[in-house]
Amino acid sequence: MASAAPSLQRISAPLRRSLAPGVSSVRSYATIPAASSESSQTKPPSSNSRPRPTYFKDTTVVELSEFISSSQTTPLPASEAYTLRTAEVGPEGRKRTITRLPEWLKTPIPSAGTNSNFAKIKADLRGLNLHTVCEEARCPNIGECWGGSNKASATATIMLMGDTCTRGCRFCSVKTSRRPPPLDPHEPENTAEALARWGLGYVVLTSVDRDDLADGGARHFAETIRRIKQKKPTLLVEALTGDFAGDLDMVKIVAESGLDVYAHNVETVEGLTPYVRDRRATFRQSLKVLGHVKEVRGKEGIITKTSIMLGLGETEEELWEALRELRKVDVDVVTFGQYMRPTKRHLKVEKYVTPDEFELWRQRALDMGFLYCASGPLVRSSYKAGEAFIENVLRKRAGEKPMAADALGKAVALDQDKRDSL
Repeated sequence: MASAAPSLQRISAPLRRSLAPGVSSVRSYATIPAASSESSQTKPPSSNSRPRPTYFKDTTVVELSEFISSSQTTPLPASEAYTLRTAEVGPEGRKRTITRLPEWLKTPIPSAGTNSNFAKIKADLRGLNLHTVCEEARCPNIGECWGGSNKASATATIMLMGDTCTRGCRFCSVKTSRRPPPLDPHEPENTAEALARWGLGYVVLTSVDRDDLADGGARHFAETIRRIKQKKPTLLVEALTGDFAGDLDMVKIVAESGLDVYAHNVETVEGLTPYVRDRRATFRQSLKVLGHVKEVRGKEGIITKTSIMLGLGETEEELWEALRELRKVDVDVVTFGQYMRPTKRHLKVEKYVTPDEFELWRQRALDMGFLYCASGPLVRSSYKAGEAFIENVLRKRAGEKPMAADALGKAVALDQDKRDSL
């Protein structure tokens, strides 16, 4: 006990000083000016009183939306708008030059506080333990697709089989692991329930690659599609799948599950595939997947779709060759979008492709015989305008009444409107 005496003395000394008469027990902050009124020092704070001010909170700051709108300049001519700008960053003596993000790639930051529909969809997804590629892959169009006037006009791409992939593509920000968590047996029913609740006319399902599963998750995919069709037979379903490690029997299981559009992305040209995608994925393997879907369902029985990112260093001839190979296996729809580097650990952007160049490749794809091509800096494989066009084609083939011409025109012209706003 003797050894504890000095410690007790050190503790009791400040306690005696704080309890001494005339010494205030209220602690003041060095950054807060002292109150001039004595009543403000003696009056205890109430639960309804305003929080203690600070220099930061006292400073008037405009709203973020007001700041963004005020910082936008008047539209520039294309020759100036498409000029890439650079900036010097870093400390003195170690500065480096970086290329600034072009204006045509900047989008407003989505917020649940400013869009009620965005908040509703996000709450539904979290409540049913569902994931979307919109969030996991950091899609720049999430605010536009989730922010419709109502949930029926919104688009969300549901990502099945969890949020952890077994592959490590060098362009993708989805989490990776050799042993992801097991599949959720309730996911097919929960997904079907969520989609029936939203009242959509067209939905996109995708998934992470699950090479740890014997079937690559094909049966889980197919079961989800069947549940959706049972709850709402009129709902058109697009499945954006992996390559199932080249197992065409698994491709057949998904193709025969009742879906309307089978999508599988080649991502880039053949020459860049080993550097961009996981080494287990090859350009030729992806072509076999897309070609086998047509063999199973017939040329008119299903629509096939793929997507290519531009700006990774591909040449014009390589892109021509990729399109020719896709037409050989009767791919119906192709989309072009700008590759955006998600983090510094991923591949660098080799080139920012201008909207005019995207328009040129859209025309070239249509001239080659593709049924539809969505092409633009912010276009992704799951793209609202493309889905609207495909929905119209499918309903016409089924003998149903297609969507109104004005509604279709608005959807398909979405990327053109973005270019005109520059």
